[in-house]
Amino acid sequence: MVRGWFGLELRRYDVTGWRRYISFDTDHMVIGVQYLLTMVALFFIAGLLALLMRWELASAGRDLMSPSTYNNIMSLHGAIMIFVAVVTIVGGFGNFIVTIVTMRAPGMNWGRLPIFAWAILFTSLLSFIFTQFIALAMFLVLMDRVVGTVLFDASAGGDPLLYQHVFWFYSHPAVYVMVLPGLGITLEVLSHFSRKPLFAYWSAVGGMAGISVLSAVVWAHHMFTSGMASFLERPFLITTELISIPTGLVFLSAVGTIWRGRLRMRVPMLSALAVVFNFLIGGITGVFLSDGPVDRQLHDTYFVVAHFHYTIVGTGIFALFAGIYYWFRKMTGRIYHEGLGRLHFWSLFVGFNITFVPMFWLGMQGMNRRIADYLPDLDGLNQFTSISVFLLGASFLIFIYNLLWSWRAGTRVATNPWEARTLEWQTASPPPHGNFPEVPQVVGGPYDYGVEGSVHGRIPLPASAEGGGS
Repeated sequence: MVRGWFGLELRRYDVTGWRRYISFDTDHMVIGVQYLLTMVALFFIAGLLALLMRWELASAGRDLMSPSTYNNIMSLHGAIMIFVAVVTIVGGFGNFIVTIVTMRAPGMNWGRLPIFAWAILFTSLLSFIFTQFIALAMFLVLMDRVVGTVLFDASAGGDPLLYQHVFWFYSHPAVYVMVLPGLGITLEVLSHFSRKPLFAYWSAVGGMAGISVLSAVVWAHHMFTSGMASFLERPFLITTELISIPTGLVFLSAVGTIWRGRLRMRVPMLSALAVVFNFLIGGITGVFLSDGPVDRQLHDTYFVVAHFHYTIVGTGIFALFAGIYYWFRKMTGRIYHEGLGRLHFWSLFVGFNITFVPMFWLGMQGMNRRIADYLPDLDGLNQFTSISVFLLGASFLIFIYNLLWSWRAGTRVATNPWEARTLEWQTASPPPHGNFPEVPQVVGGPYDYGVEGSVHGRIPLPASAEGGGS
């Protein structure tokens, strides 16, 4: 037992069961589960706020709340959901650049690194490089409001567009901070449940690297209607279109992996396949918004709402569920209820698509986002969308029930129930503190399914078990 400041208990290896996850602990797995539980709770709150918004939008006119209250709820929903999308996978399933670069197991060269680890590495680099710019934007606003500078005050010679440039220089890379981890989980699950090597492994890695680099030079496509200099429109249109090339490499890696594979259609696989479908829709609709003339017509409409949700929720959140279902057995040592998992997936997938596909049409009819009212002729489709959101919300209740029931009463699981090759499945479920009795030796690739005699990692026996201890 170790005690830190104020006598707080920081670590107790004798605590077992669910109590491990509500106590102070330095075990990386426990901390990851604590991230997940916290983010799932926030996700639930953000979902309730979305239901309130759609209740208001179920019919034209003011029904539940004033416009200012609606805007407050909308802003809080957006802020929490962005926080959930950014933090959940990175905090829950993978963290720290230094760990990947310097603490890989012996034999774990870059060509043997699981694709999810690559995704977390690029995500962490983006966070490390670009997060400082949102801090800079807030600092400059603080200077204007407190110190009296006029950096953004046009009437005093400042430039309001400067704030937008600094803000979006961070915020577009932040989109890939939300998306890249989900793509990593998706490729990971697709390979294991297709029983095939990951197709075009290095192309997928290169695609993630290309996305990371190009994400730094596309920010101004968010500003086509801001009044920025017109000569900037064409280069940002080109760079935004170019990012579809590395994105396409990742997409083709996913499709090539499942092509003619021996697919095991369990809940993690269903969720990963949904990511591929949703990401395709998000990518195609993003092409329209990257074009200046088209963007001027669709900007600030529900077309943008639909595109953004297909990109972030359709990729990041569906991948999050794929990861939770995939690693649930490893985290808890128990099996979730497969039937409830499938019911959750299908209600989520159907509810999500019938909610957000109509929003593309609403946006093309000119319905503005962030506004609590709309023209009466859009009433019918908004009612349908609002009903669909409640189906989407009900799917989350199924997930929560399955999660809690299975954690408490699910059948205990074997060490490697998925017959996966990566190292985390070569130790007990849940893993003991330290994961392995001795440092594992990596001797092959993580996805060499069908390669006779291939082994990814070997776990040496403790010295005492070999008779060599003293």
